[in-house]
Formats: sequence, C-alpha cells, structure tokens
Amino acid sequence: MVSAVFKYVSFSAAALVALYAGLLGLLTTSFFQAHVVYLHQIQMTWFKDLDVPELFGFVRNQVTPFAITTPAGESLYAWHILPIELYRNHETALIEEPTGFVSDVTSRLAFKLLRDDPDARLILHLHGAAGTVGSGYRAPNYRALSAGSPEKIHVLTFDYRGFGRSKGTPSERGIRLDAITVVDWITQVASIPPSRILIFGQSLGTAVSIATLEHYASQSPPSEFAGAVLVAPFVDVPSLVATYRVAGSIPILSPLATFPPLFKYLSTFIRDRWPSKDRIEKYIQANEADGRKYKLTLIHAEDDYDIPWHHTQILFWHAVKATVPGGMSYEDLEKIKHDSKTDLAAAGSVVEWRTVNGVIREEILKYGLHDVIMGNPVITMAVMRILEAAGPSPG
Repeated sequence: MVSAVFKYVSFSAAALVALYAGLLGLLTTSFFQAHVVYLHQIQMTWFKDLDVPELFGFVRNQVTPFAITTPAGESLYAWHILPIELYRNHETALIEEPTGFVSDVTSRLAFKLLRDDPDARLILHLHGAAGTVGSGYRAPNYRALSAGSPEKIHVLTFDYRGFGRSKGTPSERGIRLDAITVVDWITQVASIPPSRILIFGQSLGTAVSIATLEHYASQSPPSEFAGAVLVAPFVDVPSLVATYRVAGSIPILSPLATFPPLFKYLSTFIRDRWPSKDRIEKYIQANEADGRKYKLTLIHAEDDYDIPWHHTQILFWHAVKATVPGGMSYEDLEKIKHDSKTDLAAAGSVVEWRTVNGVIREEILKYGLHDVIMGNPVITMAVMRILEAAGPSPG
C-alpha cells in the first residue's frame, strides 16, 4: 500500500515538473510571451458592444467611440469621455447627435467642447494588461479621474494594438508607438498642449506612461506635461515575474527565483522588458538638467496581490536618487522617509520629495487591491493635486 502511494505521488510530481518545464519552454517563445505578458486575448467585455458605452453606465453620448490611425496605418480604438457637468450643460445638443462609433470625431460636439476650451484639461488614460477600454473597474476609473472638476477634466482612453478592436500584435515597441501616436493626435488634432495633459497609467499602463514621459522629455524641444499618476507600477518585467502570480495564485517564474543562476538565465529570454526604473531616472534627470517642472505621483495598495507594493518603493527610490548629484542609497532614502512620511493610519502613508523643479509623491494605501483602487477618491485627489499645481484651477 505504501509503495503504491509512493509511486502515485512520484508520478504526479514528475508530471507536474514536466508540465512546468514545458511551460518554461513555451515562455521562451515571443508568441507565448506576448499572450502571457499582455493577456490581450482576454477581452472581459465579450457580451457588451464597446460602441454602446451606455452599457458601461454612461449617459447617452457622454462617450464618443472613435479611432486614431497610427503612422503605419493601424487603427487604435478609443473613447473620449466628457466630464459630467460639461455634459449636463450641453445635454440637449448631445442627445440629438447619433450614437455609436464615429468615423469623424472632429465633427462631434464633444470634440469641439474639448478643442475649443482653453481651460479644458485632458487625462490620457493608459490601461493595464487584459481587457478593453470598457473592462472591469476602468469605467469607474474614468469617473474618478474627472470627478475633481466635472466641467473641465476630459478623459481619453484607448486600446493598445492587439487589444479589443485595435488591430495588430502587442509588443513593447509597438505599444510605445501607440501611446506616442495618441499624444501626437491630442496635441495636433485636438490642439491640447502638453501643459494641459495629465498622463494616468495603471499596472502595465504605468510602464507605458513612463516610457511616454521619457520619450517626450528627450525630444528637442522637450514637452512638459501637467504631470503623471502611476497606480500599481512595477520596476521592470524581469523583476515582476520573480514575484508575479496570475490572479494572485498561479506562479510564472517565481518558483525559480530561489535559484538565481537559473532565473537569470531564463530572464535573458524575456523580449519585452519595460525597464521603468531606468526610464523614470532618465525622465527625472532630463527635467532636472533642463530646469523643467514635473509632478509625479506613485500609488500602490499593500493588499495588491498582482503586483507587490514594494515595486512602488523601488521606483520611488530610482526617481528620487535621479534628483541627487551622486545618487542616494535605498537605505538612506528609507531613513529619510521614516522621519518625514505622513502616517494616515488605516488610509496608509504619504511621502513627498521636492526639488526646485518637481514633486515626487509616494502614496502607499492599506487597502485598494489591484483594480478596486482605480475608482476610489484617492485617484480623484491625486489628479486634483497635480492639475491645481500645474496652473489655473479648472472649473
């Protein structure tokens, strides 16, 4: 009996090892990596029509579905979301317009209300992996983003290539180009200058946000955005997979993290690395060197089971040390944070690092999970804080 049980256990263990080895083999291929990193085939809105935003809790024509064309001719599916008070002020005219996807967004009243208002602010929303512009907590997130000034804060969100109705296959280079295309559309077609644009990213979207900020900071002339809010960011993909568990329970490479040589070897196969820690340093250094203003807020919940909150602590350190000639050790910054942070008890803690040019803010919440946090007042407050500091208060 004992021998039979031992054989069964041994066979089961061998089968699991073989399956895991097979998974590792698949993970070395670019095709499988793309599906694991981006999860773009998981729609989460299969039974809802994205061209009918009312299905997601919006009022008639508060959201305009349209497309932005990339330089390569690919189509990026997008939503322009009107702030609710502005909508109320123009409700009759907006209701009279046809609903659904719009082939020429510039012909719509919502677009004109954005383009023609010199006090309008626009939040470029860069979402996380999986799903579409309408998935999960994203609709409540849009409402939270504009709640601080419901007459002036518009939201523009879009699906990266390969997500939802956007054509193509996702990759780091491709998604970076998508974000640049959308920013260029905002500034050139919608005529909104960077100083009135706040970039918001969550999860994967934080890596896209940082890459976008770093890109425009390196241009000649550089662009100075109103600021950025990053929710549940990660250091880079190799660091993330060392701890990441799908749905908080299924490990990818984390079992191998205890074997550094093997983990390091397998990490060399990672194609899209999204090095946010390096890019955030370059972004801050460029702004400090040129004397440009910047405002950066990082937010993370301690109960985030997808991306551990220590990723935000490390990113905050990389951002801060970029402001200090000669840098700063992580340990030295932790000592400073211990003495200067604001303890908000059950609401978490806040630390701000200020220079002549910028403000870097770290907010660690006790609760909020990975997605629920997006619809919470802390998001509204982060947006208000940045936009009020960026210029005349909208509204």
